[in-house]
Amino acid sequence: MTVSLRQLEYFVAVVDDGSFTTAATRLHVSQPGLSHQIQALERQLGGPLLERLSRGVRLTPAGRIALPHARTSLAHAERARTGALRASGIDAGELHVGTLYSISVGILPAALRTWRATFPDVQVRLVEFRRSDDLVAAMEAGQADVAVGPTPPGWEGPTREIGAEQFVITAAPGTILPGTPPSVRMSDLAEQLWVHYTPPSGLADILDAACEEAGFQPRVAVRTEQSASALNLSQAGLGITLLPGNVIPAHFDGTVLSPDPPVLRMLSVYTRVRADPITEAFVDAISQQTISVLQ
Repeated sequence: MTVSLRQLEYFVAVVDDGSFTTAATRLHVSQPGLSHQIQALERQLGGPLLERLSRGVRLTPAGRIALPHARTSLAHAERARTGALRASGIDAGELHVGTLYSISVGILPAALRTWRATFPDVQVRLVEFRRSDDLVAAMEAGQADVAVGPTPPGWEGPTREIGAEQFVITAAPGTILPGTPPSVRMSDLAEQLWVHYTPPSGLADILDAACEEAGFQPRVAVRTEQSASALNLSQAGLGITLLPGNVIPAHFDGTVLSPDPPVLRMLSVYTRVRADPITEAFVDAISQQTISVLQ
């Protein structure tokens, strides 16, 4: 007997929902039927994958090993389905785009608006991550068709650089920082309180690296996971922060300064293999629109 995609789907659903009952309801199957498929999968893999507890389930050691492979198999199956639709010239289906949270806030909205005007029947699903390493790993595992993010070192698939993302310093309205607007030397900010990012995070790494280059460690007032939250917190006066300039809305009335030396992040759009026509059209649209946002 061979492992079926349905069995893997049921296994992942039970893990994600933490309950056979909840997973069965979401999948619109009976709980006995779900349990039967999980048991069949466990027999085929040589042992239990899940430990049934009074308040949910827990992965066994074998289950922890099997889970990422199950997710990857399901992702590849979905890529095959939507890829076949696009290769057949059908302007419909679903395109999975991997990116970072900060990029999905600052760069992608306008780019996706342009894309949707040309391909209104192609759904886009964003697969978002906090770190570029996680984005690259997701692409390698087949969890997305195309990625928009920091240029990955050593990436073996097609890559197109789309420009350098510029970071800025923001603070509450009326905040006076040392330096001459519109720029401020990073070394002059050593005594400031900072709205920092919760590690592990690509933005946390960038902020720490910029401060280290300037010769100090940031004094942290508060941490957050999102650039949009960091912007709001700095505007509220909790501290200054460093974030991509493209996430700042037009109505922002706080202080915005360019750090000296500049803090930049080179961005690319990349795929694992040569893109099919729909994916290639997405790459072109995102590249053109994103370049205008970065300028």
